[in-house]
Amino acid sequence: MSTLRLAAALFCAFFVSFAAHAVTSEQLEALAFGDNDLKVQTIAALVAAADPEALVLLQAMNESRMQVSPEQKRVFIISDAGAIDAKSKQAVDPLPDDVEEVVMNNRMRRELANAAAALQLLSPDAATRFESAKALQSGSNATMLPLVEKALATETESHIKALLVHTRSILQLSSPDAEVRHTAAKALSASDDPNTKTVLLGVLAKQGDHYVEPDAKVRAQAKLSLDAVERKLVWGEKLGQIFSGISLGSVLLLAALGLAITYGLMGVINMAHGELIMIGAYATYVVQGLFRTYAPEAFDWYLPAALPVAFITAALVGMVMERSVIRFLYGRPLETLLATWGISLVLIQLVRTIFGAQNVAVENPVWMSGGVQALSNLVLPYNRIVIIAFAGAVLLGVWLLLTRTRLGLFVRGVTQNRAMAGCVGVPTARVDTYAFGLGSGIAGLAGCALSQIGNVGPDLGQAYIVDSFMVVVLGGVGQLAGTVYAALGLGVVNKFLEGISGAVLAKIAVLVFIIIFIQKRPQGLFALKGRFADA
Repeated sequence: MSTLRLAAALFCAFFVSFAAHAVTSEQLEALAFGDNDLKVQTIAALVAAADPEALVLLQAMNESRMQVSPEQKRVFIISDAGAIDAKSKQAVDPLPDDVEEVVMNNRMRRELANAAAALQLLSPDAATRFESAKALQSGSNATMLPLVEKALATETESHIKALLVHTRSILQLSSPDAEVRHTAAKALSASDDPNTKTVLLGVLAKQGDHYVEPDAKVRAQAKLSLDAVERKLVWGEKLGQIFSGISLGSVLLLAALGLAITYGLMGVINMAHGELIMIGAYATYVVQGLFRTYAPEAFDWYLPAALPVAFITAALVGMVMERSVIRFLYGRPLETLLATWGISLVLIQLVRTIFGAQNVAVENPVWMSGGVQALSNLVLPYNRIVIIAFAGAVLLGVWLLLTRTRLGLFVRGVTQNRAMAGCVGVPTARVDTYAFGLGSGIAGLAGCALSQIGNVGPDLGQAYIVDSFMVVVLGGVGQLAGTVYAALGLGVVNKFLEGISGAVLAKIAVLVFIIIFIQKRPQGLFALKGRFADA
């Protein structure tokens, strides 16, 4: 108990200094017992005073560590060391029976968070000041201008000072002086922050028949600054569309790569390919659950362990499909289509029975969370970057397997001339099974990757089966290179069209293009040559 009292005494000494310099009794009561408007006014007054010690109280309030006794009109600050009476500065043990938390709502929490960020501008730590300045880019109001001015006067780091100058210009747009507003609007023309565009659009907006900004000169400058900001942002928007297109293309490539083997090389129309993708995603979910239960300390590494599990699980399901059904239907495409469609329905219902009809949650590991801030309006998510790299690695592995291994030689031999391959001793039936298992396993890898960027549910594969067939047919049946070009091309084109016409019309436009293209060039982008074409 003596240790607790010593810690409480130390906290009390700090709090006495804080209260003496920053917060009056009236302000403290307003924060604890006032209505929301009065609380907001008091918070603004503490921020305008630009006293860093006020941060302690506002953080305690925001973290629900400020508690009150309504009957006794007493305010307490709670810490790990104990409770302190905010007025008498004395340790309190125990607290009154009627003690309760200060009433808070989203508006209050937003005001407190903005105020705490503003007061951290005066922190001795440069990293803290930088994060505070960034937060104020979109969470400041006119009452914070004195604090921003004070921080600017003492700031020594150029990158932080640039952010503060930008924030000051935004705040000065609310000045009653038209000349100050004009200067602020002109200064914002140097910004490349997307929030600046929103601010300037607000200046040019109308309320009824009147402009928000009454001065025509200020509006004219705001329009010039808006044009300058948009010119700076356009590169980020275009690069963002290209990255999104490559990201979508890599997803389509993963989904279509297995189909390029089962359909492109083997000629099997596998309508259950999407369900093999779904099985890979659920295998990832199961591995995640095992890590969470039995190895929580290694949870962030569940994904590398899930990759071989997803591949093997989907490959085994595919090999069972091939040995039990598909092997009897080679050369009969219609029957194969109907049979694999039936298998897809069975697999969907089986997953619903085991895991339920609702989507399941698959979490990103910590190392796949967040992203790279490439430009002010362009963030490259780590999970998308990893999936793009993973798609490239899978593609390289498939190419090496087909061109540098005995199995790849057998697959190409059986694909080119099954009868001749059998005559020279190639076990064609076994090669068919292995090749189908390989294509199915790659579909499982695609499901593992897709689990990191979207929902995992029984209908996951339905969203990719049509796109997968489009990629394979557009690229050229049996051509891995064509699959790559088709997937990336469709991804980038689709994203650019989405920006023009919306997602639905973009999808329709892509489908119409593929139909017309196949009519003109049935062999796809890359046609088979030589004996492949005659097979």
